[in-house]
Amino acid sequence: MKKITLTVVSIFLLLFITGCTQETQNKLGRAIQNWTGTDGVLEVYAGDKLVKRFMKIDKLSTAVSTNGSSQRPYRFGYGILDANLDGVVDKEEKRVYFEFSDYSTSYIFYENPVK
Repeated sequence: MKKITLTVVSIFLLLFITGCTQETQNKLGRAIQNWTGTDGVLEVYAGDKLVKRFMKIDKLSTAVSTNGSSQRPYRFGYGILDANLDGVVDKEEKRVYFEFSDYSTSYIFYENPVK
């Protein structure tokens, strides 16, 4: 009986996930990723010079228009501003909200290899 119930639930979940739109699947994936945790780093460059670094970012999101039908050309998130650019979260450095343009900002986003 347990085996049949498990099979039915598995089939239901598979049908539910495949029936979702791509955006809904992405949101589900981000929710799982946020629950499991990540440690992203965003570096912003002016030419070849590093000018800002945000650490301990769990995700970057793409802005959506007010009516929800189109994406806006910027991304946003929350992270700790590495004010002195030393790659270490110091006790005086605070978590901040940030935005940057997808069109004009040179940036690199990566998972922090040092934990």
